[in-house]
Amino acid sequence: MSFAIGVDAGGTSTRAALVDAAGAVLGTGRSEGANPNAHAPEAAAGRIAGAITAALGAHDPGAVRACVVGMAGVSKLSDPGVAAVFEAAWTRIGLTCAVRTVADAEVAYASATPAPDGTVVVAGTGSIVGRIRNRRLAATTGGYGWLLGDEGSAFWLGREAVRSTLEALGRGRPLDGLPSAVLAAALGLSAVDVRDDAGRLAASRALITAANAEAPVRLARFAPLVSAAHDAGEPAAREIVARAAGHLAENALAAREPGESTPVVLVGSVLTGASPVGELVRRQLAGLEVLTSSDGVLGAAWLAAVDAFGEGTPRPRAQGY
Repeated sequence: MSFAIGVDAGGTSTRAALVDAAGAVLGTGRSEGANPNAHAPEAAAGRIAGAITAALGAHDPGAVRACVVGMAGVSKLSDPGVAAVFEAAWTRIGLTCAVRTVADAEVAYASATPAPDGTVVVAGTGSIVGRIRNRRLAATTGGYGWLLGDEGSAFWLGREAVRSTLEALGRGRPLDGLPSAVLAAALGLSAVDVRDDAGRLAASRALITAANAEAPVRLARFAPLVSAAHDAGEPAAREIVARAAGHLAENALAAREPGESTPVVLVGSVLTGASPVGELVRRQLAGLEVLTSSDGVLGAAWLAAVDAFGEGTPRPRAQGY
């Protein structure tokens, strides 16, 4: 009997799934985050290897015919030294098959649809849009990181929330709603603490200092405040959400060829669930088949199964995971 293994390695967690040719999930494994841009390569490789070993259980690693690892930060493996660290990890746990490392966007796309061509729109902490051809990432739009882009991401929403708060403080606008929520979350301040010009100036300086004292991506923690204020009908928050959705939808359409009718897969916390940004993006992509990513590890497992057993291989059954 032979198997395939799929791995979804993110910044905070890593999951692996072992499947057979019939699509049955035979084993699963979990470990901590394994993005080699956020963690030391040795730690990232070890965590992925640990998840794979847990998924294998008592199964022979030599019977694995294909392994696909969807990895946040996969570009790091373009460094030969880093790639060697990962190759050593595969050898150490007994894998004899080729291990294909791909962008996490590819496995997210594959989790939602078997269509070989389409578009994947990712908006979590960061954002990127990918053109998928033959189930592989062929080109990207956006995704330049917090300094150069990531429009529509949780980072971007959080940054706009702080900017909107600073404008309200500096221009004498009311501080209820989003500004109040940001000031409470960032500084523990209430409207009572900011009742005159001196208080507004002090709060503005403190907010700027607090925002700059942390890693830029920490601004993403304010994104849920924007969603809550949007749902409460606050104009400033609704304008931020509208701009976020506009950026993401525009990038999605820019990644597609004229008249393209392939699926669009939405991925990430900003676009899924009850997110107001996701709702607006779906409206702006009306007329297209818009899907939501289900489970990246099952997408990775199916890509590995296709590599191992060929086209027509059943998609892994989610209830087995």
